[in-house]
Order: sequence, then structure tokens, then C-alpha cells
Amino acid sequence: MSEVTGGWQVGPAPGRGLLPAKGGLLELPLHVLRPGRASLASLVLTVVEAEQFHAALCYALGDEPAPEDAPECRQPVRYPGGRQKY
Repeated sequence: MSEVTGGWQVGPAPGRGLLPAKGGLLELPLHVLRPGRASLASLVLTVVEAEQFHAALCYALGDEPAPEDAPECRQPVRYPGGRQKY
């Protein structure tokens, strides 16, 4: 979880991954913590926005080597217990 201004923290919602949503949208559940309060929120993206976000992350990572256990791009991610998320 990453801390942002004012003591807020935002990160992926535990146990939940990227979900397909109505109308071809993609929904990423987020866990939002602020002093004295926790909530769930979702980042909802079109396919084009998701591609732009993906490209921006790749650009930001630059020459940083990927960890050995990082999933291959556009491949399913397998979590402990055999669950598969994308």
C-alpha cells in the first residue's frame, strides 16, 4: 500500500484482482485508508485507458529490471491456492 498526501494510503484491495465490468470496462478494486477510516473504491478504465496506464507504468519503470517472480505481460497471474486472476 502506498502513502499519499495527508496520511491517505491507496493500494490493491486484498484478495481482489482486476475484474471485467459492464460495457467492456475494467475494474480494479482499491483499498483506501485515511486517518480513522478505511473504504473500498474502484478504478474503472476503458480498454484504451488501461492500455495508456500500462504504457505509462512501463515507461515509469524504465530500465528497472523486472523481479524474477513477476508475471509475464498479458499472461494470467496465478495466486497461492490455484486461483487465477488477470
